[in-house]
Amino acid sequence: MSVIAQRDSQAVTVGQTLLNSVLAQFDAAAERLQLDDGLRHLLRTPQREVTVSLPVWRKRRELTVLRGFRVQHNNALGPFKGGIRYHPDSSLEEVRALAMLMTWKCALLRLPFGGAKGAVTVDVAGWSSEELEQLTRGYARALMRVLGPAVDIPAPDVGTNERIMAWLMDEYSLGQRYVEPAVVTGKPLLLGGSEGRSEATGRGAALTVLRLLGKIGGRPEHLTVAVQGFGKVGRWAAATLADAGARIVAINDWAGGAYAPRGLDVRTAMAYAAEHGDGHLREFRGGGAESISNAELLALAVDVLIPAAVENQIHEDNAEAVRARMVVEGANGPITAEADEILWDRGVVVVPDILANAGGVVVSYFEWAQNWQRESWSLTRVRRRLAAVMSRAFDTVWERHRADRISLRQAAFGLAVERVADATRRQL
Repeated sequence: MSVIAQRDSQAVTVGQTLLNSVLAQFDAAAERLQLDDGLRHLLRTPQREVTVSLPVWRKRRELTVLRGFRVQHNNALGPFKGGIRYHPDSSLEEVRALAMLMTWKCALLRLPFGGAKGAVTVDVAGWSSEELEQLTRGYARALMRVLGPAVDIPAPDVGTNERIMAWLMDEYSLGQRYVEPAVVTGKPLLLGGSEGRSEATGRGAALTVLRLLGKIGGRPEHLTVAVQGFGKVGRWAAATLADAGARIVAINDWAGGAYAPRGLDVRTAMAYAAEHGDGHLREFRGGGAESISNAELLALAVDVLIPAAVENQIHEDNAEAVRARMVVEGANGPITAEADEILWDRGVVVVPDILANAGGVVVSYFEWAQNWQRESWSLTRVRRRLAAVMSRAFDTVWERHRADRISLRQAAFGLAVERVADATRRQL
């Protein structure tokens, strides 16, 4: 089997595991809501799936052909919304799962969006800026007819950033013959981006931790936290919690991490990561830190574990090793359905991804609204409104959780599916 075929097979396996978990969560919610079979099938099925071939000329004029995807799951509540990721393990199955998660996330947060997701199966490590731009503009042209500020609004995700959103916005605008900033979110500030967008997902995750503490009677200064994944989500979750007084004892990236029982200086770690790049946190020694592996981090006896890397990190083979009292999903789908049952049976409180990491799409909504209104909000205003939206959603989920004596995930999915089902019925 070729290297490419092996990689494709691995990507499908990773994506199918995530999709199976997401569908299991939906099926459980549909069963509790007693949805009829026809509506269940409709909500299980994406409205549109697009697969495209993307030719890219690389160094030495070598032609590489990549596969890109865009899945638009449901738009009963508004235009499609969802990120675009560049990752070697991305597959159509993964994108289906993430698009469905985005539908439930927007519904839970009461945002006027439906769910979508996009990806290109590619490892962009070592790619030049020119090659990335060529890939992004080709992706935009291939999907031109299914994107738009009132149709489908992409955003950054794993492997993409505000510069890539700027290229996508520019290519779309060239096709329309006018500048349209509202076609993407997560753009640079100078091109219509929003204050607070880069920190929003991590900050939102931290806000759910603090809200949970308020419900169970805890205090931030008594909290120990481990963060798996020190990208944008993990960094800002750690920084926000540290600012609130929590002790961040462990952080990591794909190659390993740093552990300090007395607490890490998160801002120093952020500066170190920015200077040395991804894959070097295991070498960080600030505050007496020592090296720690990914498996060791997941098994630390901490109050809060925030898996903020990629999907399927906590599964049936390692769920028993998790010793955190609370797990807050900073990434999409970091806990498989099997592991979720194990954690629930053990009394571990899990704040699900469709609530915990929704801060990014909340501030994306703010950015989209600012673009339509030709306004620019202050960072203080964005943070205040983000906190209000996240708190309202958390309180609603908590009330359902307590009233029905179900997990926070079951409560969140139940509320989200119920809202989309009601909207869909009214349009049939």
